[in-house]
Amino acid sequence: MEERKVRHLAIIMDGNGRWAKKRGRPRSFGHKRGIENIKKVSRMVKAKGIEILSLFAFSTENWKRPQQEVNFLMREFKNYLRREKKALIKERTHLNIMGSRRELDRELRDLIEEIDKATRQNSIFTLNLAFNYGGRREIVEAARNICRDCLQGKLKVRDIDEALFKEHLYSNFIPDVDLMIRTSGEERISNFLLWRLAYAELYFTPVYWPDFSQVHLDKALENYYRRQRRFGGV
Repeated sequence: MEERKVRHLAIIMDGNGRWAKKRGRPRSFGHKRGIENIKKVSRMVKAKGIEILSLFAFSTENWKRPQQEVNFLMREFKNYLRREKKALIKERTHLNIMGSRRELDRELRDLIEEIDKATRQNSIFTLNLAFNYGGRREIVEAARNICRDCLQGKLKVRDIDEALFKEHLYSNFIPDVDLMIRTSGEERISNFLLWRLAYAELYFTPVYWPDFSQVHLDKALENYYRRQRRFGGV
């Protein structure tokens, strides 16, 4: 049974805009409710004994959205970091923001560094938010860094294996994903944690992210525990 235990759960938080549209509200209203649900779901996951929760918050492709929506998301994310800092420290949760910081403004970069430093020693639970994250970019940047080390004589080509490659990923500090959930009814992984999802079990639910609750989490976990994970074996 040990190999079936969920240690690392990943969720693609999808459907905020459609959730708001069904209620005759603007997409920003859905995003606000979606951000509020992060805290609720994190506590539910932690109570289940799961050690790591990775959430897809903002992808490298999301910059293509209308500028007004992007600005709103950036502002709300800053507010989330400011608002949750004390609670995360009290609940011994490490909040890690995973992704490229090049496109982010100085204020947001400073907030990310501040909250990472403040919660880094927390070991009970890790909340890993993928922000300005893309799975392909993660792999390309890892390859680029390894090539640079080879050219500088720090590495030899024969040194490169999966273990070394993983050390150069954004996600170098977390294990592979056991279960990935996507809300909203869409059935694709959308460039999320490509390396870490290699042998993950996938679960898709039609529920929009703002409505995702304890009932839906329990259903996903029950489905997971009915499956057999062979990792290429028989």
